[in-house]
Amino acid sequence: MVPEGQQEIEVDILASSAVPLQQPLALGKKATKFRRLYDNIRKHWLLYLLALPGILWFLIFRYVPVTGSLIAFQDYQIFNGFWKSPWVALKHFEFMFKYPDFLKILRNTLLIAFYQLVFGFPAPIVLALLLNEAKQKFFKRTVQTFFYLPHFLSWVIIGGIMFELLSLHGVVNRIVMWFGGDPILFMQKEMYYRTIVTVSAIWKEVGWNAIIYLAALTGINMSLYEAATVDGAGKFRQLISITLPSLLPTITVLLLIKIGHFMELGFEQSFVLLTPMTYSVGDILDTYVFRSGVQEGNYSLTTAIGLFKSVVGFILLWGGNQLSKKTTGQSLF
Repeated sequence: MVPEGQQEIEVDILASSAVPLQQPLALGKKATKFRRLYDNIRKHWLLYLLALPGILWFLIFRYVPVTGSLIAFQDYQIFNGFWKSPWVALKHFEFMFKYPDFLKILRNTLLIAFYQLVFGFPAPIVLALLLNEAKQKFFKRTVQTFFYLPHFLSWVIIGGIMFELLSLHGVVNRIVMWFGGDPILFMQKEMYYRTIVTVSAIWKEVGWNAIIYLAALTGINMSLYEAATVDGAGKFRQLISITLPSLLPTITVLLLIKIGHFMELGFEQSFVLLTPMTYSVGDILDTYVFRSGVQEGNYSLTTAIGLFKSVVGFILLWGGNQLSKKTTGQSLF
């Protein structure tokens, strides 16, 4: 038998020892997501401070302008603003799809975007792989500079260079005549326009986009190549079995981002390279938005076109992400 006084002491000891075990559980149940976020910000406030300019940029230039999509459902009048302009539901979307040249403009946009995806996306991967194999530093740096420089030039300059190279007395036609051919009006021929747009886009951005792949290549463990060499694997086998699988996560993420911007070809390039003789194959949604919105003041119609492009981009991004998740296990979300 345990004395009565000793039982009371043991009960007090058990009660006091149970409090630290139950208190964290009680606090965990009462804690909310906002509380955890607040604690995280207090703990890592310096990192959040460094990220603040980027967050503000996205809020101001990406999320706040989304409210302007309202005018796609209005007959927007600039002096009445968002709330006083009359609502017209889907009138502008109906006009867009019934517009006689809309299918031609959409086809041009999709074809050029498809060419840039098929030929433009693998180009920086190939360039990064070739530069990674270069052993002479001077040659490697010279080639890198040659391919990086166009990224820092505007499309006005790039367009001027393309017109000069492809003019009747340009370098390309001189080569054609050297082989016995006749000069060709490249910039005025419909059959060459999409090729010129695709090649110029690749030339301008291939070097800059290759930086990401070069950074990913430096993160591959060199012992894998050493083991493959010992096993008798050549360069091509190492490329297939080590390099490309190691680059697959980076390739997947960048491909999904590219698919999400599939219809965003860029107004500057098309506006600079487009000529009256190539409108039938080069007029895209971006140039039509400029003519209809900026020059003619049809803000509601052009906003409807922009909203249509965003919806298509979201569907492509979501579908590509789901397909990538099921096939490779890599995804953005």
